Amino acid sequence: MNGAKRGFSSRLTRYGDEGFAAFLRDSFLRAGGHGPEVQGRPLIAICNTGSDYNPCHATAPQLVEAIARGVAQAGGTPFVFPTISLHESFAYPTSMLLRNLMSMDTEEMLRALPLDAAVLIGGCDKTIPAQLMGAISADVPTLSVAVGPMLTGTHRGERLGACTDCRRLWGEARTGRLSESELALAQDELMPTHGTCMVMGTASTMACISEVLGFMLPGGASIPAVHSGRLRHAEATGQRAVALATGGRPLPSQLVTRSSIRNACMTLQALGGSTNAVIHLAAIAGRAGLALDLDELDEIGKITPVLCDLKPVGRVYMQDFHAAGGLPALLRELMRGGVGFDGDTTTANGRTWAEVIEDWPDWSDPTVIRPAGDPVVPGQAISVLHGSLAPNGAVIKRAAMSGRLQSHEGPALVFENLEDLARRIDDPDLEVTEDHVLVLRNAGPIGAPGMPEAGSLPIPKKLAVRGVRDMVRISDARMSGTAYGAVVLHVSPEAAAGGPLALVRDGDRIRLDVPGRRIDLLVDEEVLWARRGNWSAPALPTRGYARLYATSVEQAELGCDFDFLTARHLPADD
Repeated sequence: MNGAKRGFSSRLTRYGDEGFAAFLRDSFLRAGGHGPEVQGRPLIAICNTGSDYNPCHATAPQLVEAIARGVAQAGGTPFVFPTISLHESFAYPTSMLLRNLMSMDTEEMLRALPLDAAVLIGGCDKTIPAQLMGAISADVPTLSVAVGPMLTGTHRGERLGACTDCRRLWGEARTGRLSESELALAQDELMPTHGTCMVMGTASTMACISEVLGFMLPGGASIPAVHSGRLRHAEATGQRAVALATGGRPLPSQLVTRSSIRNACMTLQALGGSTNAVIHLAAIAGRAGLALDLDELDEIGKITPVLCDLKPVGRVYMQDFHAAGGLPALLRELMRGGVGFDGDTTTANGRTWAEVIEDWPDWSDPTVIRPAGDPVVPGQAISVLHGSLAPNGAVIKRAAMSGRLQSHEGPALVFENLEDLARRIDDPDLEVTEDHVLVLRNAGPIGAPGMPEAGSLPIPKKLAVRGVRDMVRISDARMSGTAYGAVVLHVSPEAAAGGPLALVRDGDRIRLDVPGRRIDLLVDEEVLWARRGNWSAPALPTRGYARLYATSVEQAELGCDFDFLTARHLPADD
């Protein structure tokens, strides 16, 4: 900020005459209908990510109104600004390609606009991580409000919800077990309200991580989008933002510490959360000058049972999680379970997690938020793999895969890219058995580009119609947090960067050993060296953001951030 200047007196446009800059800004405020009294109030910037291209954020205008109401009640002045808005199903080729762009948009607006604190409205998958990344780099007092999850629908007496049930029903229709007319009837109930996917997919996972890191008021991650509590939460956030503006602390960089990142990893494992969160957490940590230790994430998983009985790992939905007590109730179970959750870390209301949990209602539903002694899965939600096929690591959602495939060896069936996959996967003449290991390459950060959610390769149709439900699938891509199966993801280095995945040939033996945390290509080293001599890197885009992305994006274990945006090279205090 401009020295000690605050509110509309801060960050004056540079005309070479600060007096004139202040006079001109005040003139434009008057043109907007504002009187001189706004000059003395804390100024809270509210980021509105509402967009016709983002149906998950349809309630953003109501949230803006509620946040602004809370700001005014606390004596502040609310001012609304936009950034780009990302929706998973309305971005080509993938919203992940644009996450870093949204983070830059957020960061630069937080740097450029006069403000004392900010409230960022996010939700659909990549928006919350992009906003947190930008806020950490801008380092102004910031709070996060999620749009919240949808409510479930009902079809023929069965509860349905996006998008785990979307995938299940589509799979049944794809193999002829569900008619087109029946699919259409069910489709009307898959997304019956506004909001994000109502399972523990990426949107809900990242909302919970925002809460545990201290950016979101306790209890806010799980409130359904259309619940009145969502508006009350937004109003309270506006009030809290004024307090942050007045005190100037804590800053985002003070919230993201080694302890809070460890807490986030523990929360991710206990939630049975999205594998996408591993990439986003690495990027968030990198903006604060920290590195996410994948081996530590794996070790945390070994001692942290899955306690949330939510799809895709469990049975129920986010509205049930909220009714069962929400994230603070889950964290209470983690603290009781003695797995090392640090209760001294700071929450968004300024208290420690230990203090918040002590005052949180003591009731919770043990059928949804399970006690540590009766977990949904004893451990581990997400495992980290290493080996000759993934020297820098890969991840697998262990809790959502077939147990029989945790130790598996089979021949590779390689798809060169997404186009090759689409062209051949349903070919009735495809030479494939359920013992095959399906390999998709050139779908990583550089190769795709943007690392799309294509890692959950469909079961070849000729096998699916025979009842095959799961196979080992390996790629340098991601998969949706709503998906499931024996899917090895984020293989690093990716094929387009010259990783071993680029050298796999049809018929090569691949061994997956999840208990041993290994993924290995069983081919002699001299054979691989010969193949490498015939490999060449793909051509990169020649202009625009695509060029910037391909030449600057880091690999999955570092969060797929741009190398020039991270702060890992700077010293950081815990």
